[in-house]
Amino acid sequence: MKCFVTGGSGFIGANLVHELCRRGHDVRVLARKDADLRGLAGADYELLEGDIADRKLLEAGMKGFDWCFHVAASYHLWLPDYAPMYAANVDGTRNVLETAFLADCSRIVYTSTVGCIGLPQEVDGRLVPTDEDTPVSEAQMSNHYKLSKWRAEVVARELVKRGLPIVIVNPSAPIGPRDVKPTPTGKVIVDFLNRAMPAYLDTGLNWVHVRDVAVGHILAAEKGRIGERYILGNAEGNWTMREAFAVLEDITGVPAPKLALPYFIPLLAAYVDEGISKLTGKPPKAPLAGVRMARYKMFFNPAKAIRELGLPQTPPRQALQDAAEWFRLHDYLKR
Repeated sequence: MKCFVTGGSGFIGANLVHELCRRGHDVRVLARKDADLRGLAGADYELLEGDIADRKLLEAGMKGFDWCFHVAASYHLWLPDYAPMYAANVDGTRNVLETAFLADCSRIVYTSTVGCIGLPQEVDGRLVPTDEDTPVSEAQMSNHYKLSKWRAEVVARELVKRGLPIVIVNPSAPIGPRDVKPTPTGKVIVDFLNRAMPAYLDTGLNWVHVRDVAVGHILAAEKGRIGERYILGNAEGNWTMREAFAVLEDITGVPAPKLALPYFIPLLAAYVDEGISKLTGKPPKAPLAGVRMARYKMFFNPAKAIRELGLPQTPPRQALQDAAEWFRLHDYLKR
């Protein structure tokens, strides 16, 4: 297949491009002129420089392509002005999806986030991971990033009603190789390895190997039902931060932090940090949106993607090990 990928220079996007190339697909990657392309090193792809705001470029670039993967997104938990993020995530999504349809792409895969899935609830004292059918509304989108991605999903669902062949995927917390920036989840691992994490907040994530997420995108194009959402996560990956750190300690020998902070301490610190950022214009080290999200354990059930797509389930321990090894080999660790 001829595959058009937006956001190919990002963490998920780069791994998707590598997986598509490994399977023999022809790949064209749309990336901004100043994009960091290190994650794409070694992949056999064609680069198209440009922006998802440019409809004419998209029209010319997608002509003759079979599949479109819209992975690109503006991911920020703090900005002095959020308008550009809404423009990229909402308007940019409409541009890409509509153009892919006009280009006669037979499948369009839109990358959303589990932030648009309802949060887990306690039942009889036990936290039950949620799935794609858990009731959720725009009112539950607690920060600008989640709200912009929610509105982008609304756009995708509206376009499905107009006949567009869109499948939505919702990755949980991917980890693994090629996390160049690194992502916020990857930075947790880097800070752990550098012993720069004396304490932690008692939260939880659904940890999933980024390779499984990349494969999940391809399976969504091959087998996904149009208009459906699929959580790309790991059925055994719902771990608290303490559990994840215990595994990292076992893998690497680096002692895990023992002190769990009460929620109000990082919350107060985030308020102070953002107050300073408003004066300086520099991003806070601990954005308030991130701390508020960390109050909830982001546990999810990917059974639908496993059942319908055949989503692979690499053990979360292996995902952590591969991430730690990649960061070590690429000099993210302090000497």
